[in-house]
Amino acid sequence: MFSEIEPVMEKYAGVPGSLITILQKTQDAYGYLSEDAIAYIAKRTGVPASKIYGVATFYTQFRLKPVGRYILMLCKGTACHVNGAAGIEEAVTEHLGIADGETTADGLFTLDVVACLGCCSLAPVMMVKGPDGEETYGSLTKAKVRSLLDEIAARETEAAS
Repeated sequence: MFSEIEPVMEKYAGVPGSLITILQKTQDAYGYLSEDAIAYIAKRTGVPASKIYGVATFYTQFRLKPVGRYILMLCKGTACHVNGAAGIEEAVTEHLGIADGETTADGLFTLDVVACLGCCSLAPVMMVKGPDGEETYGSLTKAKVRSLLDEIAARETEAAS
């Protein structure tokens, strides 16, 4: 059932202090940490599922729900905040009908508001992580972000045809 992470388990299951590595590689393989994946990890490592959940909920890098094909990482750091990130978040929320941490019904987009992307000179900025890598978009306006979202959706629709 978890064949994609079997090599990870073989390498790290018995190594003390490797739980975070196992969780990262599991999330990389499946997009998130499902209940079944956590139960499997607990069984293979001997670490109680409650401890695994504790680690997975403590670190913001881990997700316990499936995410969209494209993760919209919207920066809300100081520079972005001052340069209108709230308006960009509002545009994304209104355009897609989702809030921070939510995924569109079609599974295409997940909005993830982050503290800082380190691209302050491009503020306001959003990174889009997709199946082909990640791209950073800066100097955003409401119109630019709506156009970008429509462009991504159109590409996906075209690719599915």
